[in-house]
Amino acid sequence: MNPSTDIIGFAGIGAMGTPMAGNLVRAGYRLVVFDLDAARTTAFTREHPAATVAQNLAELGAQSNIVITMLPDGKAVRTALCGANDSFRDCILERAAKDTRVIDMSSSSPVGTRDLGKLLAARGTPFIDAPVSGGVKGAVAATLAIMVGGDAAIFEDVKPMLAKMGGQLFHCGPLGAGHAIKALNNYVSAAGLVAACEALIAAERFGLDPAVATDIINASSGMNNTTKNKVKQQMLNGAFGAGFATSLMAKDVRTALEVVESTSTTPDLARHCAAFWTAAERELPAGTDHTGVYKLIRDKK
Repeated sequence: MNPSTDIIGFAGIGAMGTPMAGNLVRAGYRLVVFDLDAARTTAFTREHPAATVAQNLAELGAQSNIVITMLPDGKAVRTALCGANDSFRDCILERAAKDTRVIDMSSSSPVGTRDLGKLLAARGTPFIDAPVSGGVKGAVAATLAIMVGGDAAIFEDVKPMLAKMGGQLFHCGPLGAGHAIKALNNYVSAAGLVAACEALIAAERFGLDPAVATDIINASSGMNNTTKNKVKQQMLNGAFGAGFATSLMAKDVRTALEVVESTSTTPDLARHCAAFWTAAERELPAGTDHTGVYKLIRDKK
């Protein structure tokens, strides 16, 4: 890649996409951005005047030779790239050159990613998946873990650009592998969070100080990401603002279950975990941070 000649089309200027795209601009890359919420792109170009705004998805594709999607899910990605019902109308690839490289950094279904890959391969469009982990803080600090699936040669070519958004880059395997491990990682995280919440609530009801119980777990074999980074920082103090919605966690756990079941792996815990998070998504107010599950469990009788 060459920052002086390549033009990156960035679709999805949301909570994660805004700092990720901003880091690319600061690194000297030329960006064209698009979001369905025009206020987001206006705010972005106000802060990063070197970037330009595409008026629609087709214009984004026409102006770019590399496209990054950072959208809510794989269905939104496919529609943005290929149009409604794969019509290739009113979409990024309608006017894009066939050799435009496409990088999906969203949290998409790996099964859907492989299906999309077949469609793009028939068109001659290079495509890799590169989801991220690390949350908004990691996006701002450019310390995200980036998990790439697809052609290793494409990964090597875009690696310098990805390194401007993430501190740890992994080539995971064939197309969809990045999305698979992202979902499986979040399943492990989600299961650990529920276990930590249940254990600490039980500890408090047994007469322990939950803060002390957290310190003991963190000095012992039960330590996990939740006990280390969320319990005191977001749960016990009632902040519930880690920056990742319950609905997104539920979606990722369901995606992980899809991976587990598609590989004929015994899904006993994954099914229970997916059912729990789906229920939590339904029971908690829309937009609730995933750490709010602590209150949900605590308040149940």
